[in-house]
Amino acid sequence: MKIGFSLFGIGPRSHAAVVQQAERSGFDSIWIPEHLVFPAEIPPTYPYTEDGRPPIDPSTPLFDPWVSLAFLAASSERILLGTSVYILPLRDPFVTARAVTTLDRVSQGRAILGIGVGWLKEEFDAVGQDFHTRGKRTDEIIHILKRLWTEETIEHHGEFYDFGAVKFQPKPSQKPHPPIIVGGTSQAALRRAARLGDGWLGVGNISPEQAGGIVQTLQRFREEAGRADQPFEVGTSNALEFTLDNVRRYQEAGVDRLTVGPPMPADGRLNLQNVVEFMERTAEEIIGKL
Repeated sequence: MKIGFSLFGIGPRSHAAVVQQAERSGFDSIWIPEHLVFPAEIPPTYPYTEDGRPPIDPSTPLFDPWVSLAFLAASSERILLGTSVYILPLRDPFVTARAVTTLDRVSQGRAILGIGVGWLKEEFDAVGQDFHTRGKRTDEIIHILKRLWTEETIEHHGEFYDFGAVKFQPKPSQKPHPPIIVGGTSQAALRRAARLGDGWLGVGNISPEQAGGIVQTLQRFREEAGRADQPFEVGTSNALEFTLDNVRRYQEAGVDRLTVGPPMPADGRLNLQNVVEFMERTAEEIIGKL
């Protein structure tokens, strides 16, 4: 069982110190959330809470994940650097391919592309992208990314993207390419992860029991896709009290990585001391005993 750390709620001034402490404490990965733009009012359409209200608001600061993760790469040595999750169909596939390749190169092979199709229609409207075709476009983008990262010359003529022969250099450091981890709990997202992904990333409050059911579904979909023998990593965020017994419950359910973060203080503001104390407790009480 690997333990990842979420940067949600932690300001960029603390990022370098946080990633260095994460390495000292034995976390295997750092994960950064992502949105491109928010509407002035966010409707209650978030799929991972009962009331549809997301854990952010229109004034939540947003930072480019690839710039942030490249900064963290320079501030660290071994920890993996992932997005949780990058909204793939908001961007042109060449832009994503170039950003991920750059991070993978400067980090010497530590990039993880955690992707989702997005849930906020108004975000798609703002940038002129079709919300209703985002799933199909995501599938096509994943195919394009893999080819850009592995083939010398490619051309593509698909439903949404069409281009003649191009070359894409350099290739990423990781071979055959940085892992693409697909987020989401819908049947479509699970099928996408099984058919096209190198793993699945749970978003929202997923219990060990729910995770176990998802692992079984993913295995069935992978068998249907003829990919059951290929490497595949299951990760999710923690929905329970963060104890060793609960971590082991996720492990027994088939989860390979549990991503956690410090509890939010009463004033709603995390500071570096909160984070360091949480990481030190995690190292002693959880990571050191797994």
